[in-house]
Amino acid sequence: MPQPLDLSDLPLLPLRRGVVLPGRTVTLPVGRPRSVALARELRRGDVLVLAAQHDGDVDEPGLADLHRVGVLARLEDRVDRGNRGLVLVVKAERRVHLDELVAHVPFARAAVSELASTNADTDEARALAKSLRAHVSELAGQDRAFVQELSNADVATTADLVAAWVEAPAERRLEILHELDVPTRLKLAAGLVQEAKGRAELQSKVDSEVRKSLSDQQRKHILRQQLEAIRRELGEEDDADDDVAKLRRRLDEAGLTEEAQKVADRELERFAQLPAQSPEKGVIRNYLELIAELPWSKRADSSLDLDAVADKLAADHHGLEEPKRRVLEHMAVLKLAPKARGTVLCLVGPPGVGKTSLAQSVADATGRPLVRVSLGGVRDEAEIRGHRRTYVGALPGRVVSAMRKAGVKNPVVVLDEIDKVGGRSWAGDPETALLEVLDPEQNHTFTDHYLELPFDLSEVLFVATANDLQTLSGPLRDRLEIIEVSGYTEDEKVAIARSHLFPRALERHGLAPEKVRLAEGLLATLVRDYTREAGVRQLDRQLAKLLRSVALDVVRGKDAAVEVDEVRLRQVLGKPRFFTDVAERERPPGVAAGLAWTPVGGDVLYVETTRMPGKGRVEITGQLGEVMNESARAALAYVRTHADALGIDASFLEQQDLHVHVPAGGIPKDGPSAGVTLFTAFASLLSGRRVRPDTAMTGEATLRGRVLPVGGIKSKVLAAHRAGFERVLLPRKNAHDVDDIPESVRSQLEIVLVDDMREVIELALEPLEATTLGHSSPEARAEVGSNPAA
Repeated sequence: MPQPLDLSDLPLLPLRRGVVLPGRTVTLPVGRPRSVALARELRRGDVLVLAAQHDGDVDEPGLADLHRVGVLARLEDRVDRGNRGLVLVVKAERRVHLDELVAHVPFARAAVSELASTNADTDEARALAKSLRAHVSELAGQDRAFVQELSNADVATTADLVAAWVEAPAERRLEILHELDVPTRLKLAAGLVQEAKGRAELQSKVDSEVRKSLSDQQRKHILRQQLEAIRRELGEEDDADDDVAKLRRRLDEAGLTEEAQKVADRELERFAQLPAQSPEKGVIRNYLELIAELPWSKRADSSLDLDAVADKLAADHHGLEEPKRRVLEHMAVLKLAPKARGTVLCLVGPPGVGKTSLAQSVADATGRPLVRVSLGGVRDEAEIRGHRRTYVGALPGRVVSAMRKAGVKNPVVVLDEIDKVGGRSWAGDPETALLEVLDPEQNHTFTDHYLELPFDLSEVLFVATANDLQTLSGPLRDRLEIIEVSGYTEDEKVAIARSHLFPRALERHGLAPEKVRLAEGLLATLVRDYTREAGVRQLDRQLAKLLRSVALDVVRGKDAAVEVDEVRLRQVLGKPRFFTDVAERERPPGVAAGLAWTPVGGDVLYVETTRMPGKGRVEITGQLGEVMNESARAALAYVRTHADALGIDASFLEQQDLHVHVPAGGIPKDGPSAGVTLFTAFASLLSGRRVRPDTAMTGEATLRGRVLPVGGIKSKVLAAHRAGFERVLLPRKNAHDVDDIPESVRSQLEIVLVDDMREVIELALEPLEATTLGHSSPEARAEVGSNPAA
C-alpha cells in the first residue's frame, strides 16, 4: 500500500503570475534562486504545492504575500534551459489550504490541509456540467483532444478544466480556485465561456471584413503576435522583447548625436518587427551594437600636465631630445587651444628606436587609452573606410574599430607603419581613404562605409610611425607633422641597456637581479662588437640570449650569482661580428668610404675602383641604380677634365679599362649621395693617392665639381661614428643639420664642411709620398675594400 502523504511539510513553489487549477498539466519556468534550488531537489513523481502571489514583484514572498488556497501538484518532467533557467512540467491534482510556512532555506516549505469540494453529487451540478460541456464543444471547434478530456472529467473537475482552457484574467481564475461549492464554480466557468463566445463571434465578424485587405506583411504580424501569446502560455521568456529593450537601453546610454539617434530608432524598429529566423535580424543587431559601443560623447579624463609628460618621456626614453621636445611642443598647443585642429604627428626613423613607445608614453602621461592600428600591408580601401552593409560579412573599418575598442572619443591612436600602406589597385586606394582620417579640416565628420554616419575624430591624438617617407604620396605627407627619430649613439645604447633592456630582460626570464652580475664594460663590448643597428632590437635579442644561458645554470642548481664576463659573452654569442678598427686598415688607391641612408638607419658604403689594360671600357657593378650610374660617369668626366691638376695622364682611357664596384651586390642601391665618394674613388685610383682610412664622406657632386646638400645627415654621421671613423666630410649647405647630431658624437668626430670637389680631394687623399710608404702591394689590395657593415 502507498504511504499516506504527509501534508505538514511539503515543498512550496510561489507563482509570480498566473493561476494553476486542478486537473491541468502546465509548464512553469523557474528562475529565482530559491525556486531553482527547489526544482533541482525534486525528482519525477514528487509532490509540491503551487500558490499564486498577490504581487509578482516580491522576490522572496512570505505567507502574507501568497493566496491561501493553492493546489497540490506532481512533477512529471524537468527541463534545464541553461542560462534561461529551468522549466517544470507538473500536473495539478487537488486544492489545498496553506496553513503555515515551516521553512524558508534553501527553499520554502509549507504545511497544508486538503479542501474538499461540496455539492458535487447533486442534480443541479450534473445539469450545469452537461450544459457547460456542450457550450465548450461549440467553442472548441477543432480541439478534439480537449473536448475528449472534458467529457471524461468528473463534475467537480469540469469547471477547473474549462477555466484553465478558456482565455481569462488571473483574477477570474482565482475566483474559481477559491470556490469550493461545485454548482457555483460551474456557473462562474459558464460565464467565462459566454464571454469567450462573444469575443469569438466579434473577432469572426471583424476578420471577415478585414481579411480581404490584409497584406502578407500584416498576416505575418498577426502570426507573430499569436506566436508570442503561445510562448507566454508555454512559460517561455520573450527573448525578442528582451533584446529590443536591452538595445534600447544601451542606445539611450550611448549619448548619440541627433542624426545617429534617428538612424538608431529606425533600425531598432525594423529589428523589433523582423522574425527571429530572419538573416537580416543579425545584420541589424551587429549594426546597432556598433552604434551603441562607439564613444559618441564619452571622453577620457585627460590631463595635459606638461611636466608629467616630460617626466614620463625622460623616464621611458634615453636620448631622443629633439623628438621629445617636438612632442612637448605639440602637447603645449593642445593645452592652450583645446579645440584647435592640430596636425598629425608622424615619427619617422629606423626600426627599434622607440617610435611606438613614445606614443605609449604620451598616452600614459595624459591618461588617455592607446589603440594601435597596424597599416602594414593594407591594400584595400575598405580596411580603412569599412565595407558597405549590403555585403555578406561586412565589417567597419580599422579606424572605427579602433574607436570602438578605445571606448572614448579622445584616445591616442597609433597608425603603425603608415609607409607600408599599399597603393592604388582594383580594391581602391587606402592612402586616399587616410586623407580624410588625418585631415583636421575633415575628420570631425569622418564617414565609415559600414556605419554610414558622420563620426567625430577631431579629438583623437593621431601618431603615425614610418621608416621611409619616400613611399608616401604628396597629399598624405602634407597632412603629417614629421618628427625624425634617428638612431642612438654607442653611449646611449649602453645607457638604454642598463636602465631599460636589462631589467626588463631579467623579469622576462624569471631571474632575480641578485642572480646576475654584469662585468664592467660588458654592455659596451656587447654594443660595439655584436650589434650594428640604429635601434636596440638586436641588442635586446643578444641580452635575451645571454640570460637564457644564465637561466639554464640557475635551473641546474647553481644557486650562486652568475657573473657574465667577456669569456661567457664569447661562449654564448661567439666571436665578435663587427669591428671598429677602420682607421687602422690599409686600403689601396681607388677605395673610398661613403655614407648612405637606409630605412633601417645610416650605413657605410664602400666604393671600390680598379683599372686594367684595355681600350677605355668602363664597367659598373653592384646593383647600382640609374642615378648612381650617372654619378659614376660624371665623376669620370670630372677626373678627365681636371687630369692635369690631379697629376693624371689624360690619355689613360686609351689603353686601360676601369671597373667600379660597390659591395653587398645583392642589395639594390641608388641615390645622389654617393656622388662625392665616386669622384674621390676615381681621383684616388688614377692619381695613385690613397683615401685617408679615417675619413668617410657624403654629398652630391655636379659635373663642375660643386658639392650639393643631401638628406639623412644625422643617421649617416651616427653610422660613421659606429664604424669607427674619425673624420666626416659633409656639404657646406648641410651645416644646419650638424646641430641635430648629439654632442657626444660631435666631440669625437672631426666634421669638415666643403663646397667643391677640389676641397674634398685635398682633404680626403693622402700625399703621394704617404701612399708610396704604405702597404699597397697587390696582396694587401686584395684584402681590403670589403664592407664590415654589409
